[in-house]
Parts: sequence; structure tokens; C-alpha cells
Amino acid sequence: MNFKMLTMGAMALAMMTGSALAGNTSALDDPAKMSPFFTDAGMKTMKSEAEFKAAWMAMKEDERAGMMKECGDEAIAKAHDNFCKMTKQLGGAN
Repeated sequence: MNFKMLTMGAMALAMMTGSALAGNTSALDDPAKMSPFFTDAGMKTMKSEAEFKAAWMAMKEDERAGMMKECGDEAIAKAHDNFCKMTKQLGGAN
């Protein structure tokens, strides 16, 4: 009986942990959302400042706010350093 309870508890913990980890994805990791800002599919080379600003302004205000919020997270900002620097430079401008 105790073995069964321990097994069920371990399975429940594993499922909760998996769900929590799956929820930690960033919009900044989504190629569909980020492709307007980069010249290559690997998202390594950013477009010019003017092209970046045009792509930024083409987004909805709530999408820009969401990306600005994600850039406020230190770990995400470090992984997307150049992108976050550019968004901060634009200041979420309308």
C-alpha cells in the first residue's frame, strides 16, 4: 500500500514539474514572432535600426508590452541581449 502511494505521489510530482517547465517558454523564442526583427532564419543577425523600428511599430501595443516585460526578466534579457537593448532604446514607443 505504501509503495503504491509513493509511486502515485512521484508520478503526480513529475507531471506537475513537467507542466511548470513547459510554461516557461518566452515569446522571444518564437520564430514566428521574432522573424520580422532578424535577417536570417537562425535569428542571429538583426535588421537595421529603421527596419527594427518599423517591425516594432507594426506590432499591437499589447504585444510590444509583453515583449518589454519579458526583456525585464534578467535571464530572458541575457539570452536576447541585442533584441532587448533595441526594445529598451525604443522605449516601447507608440
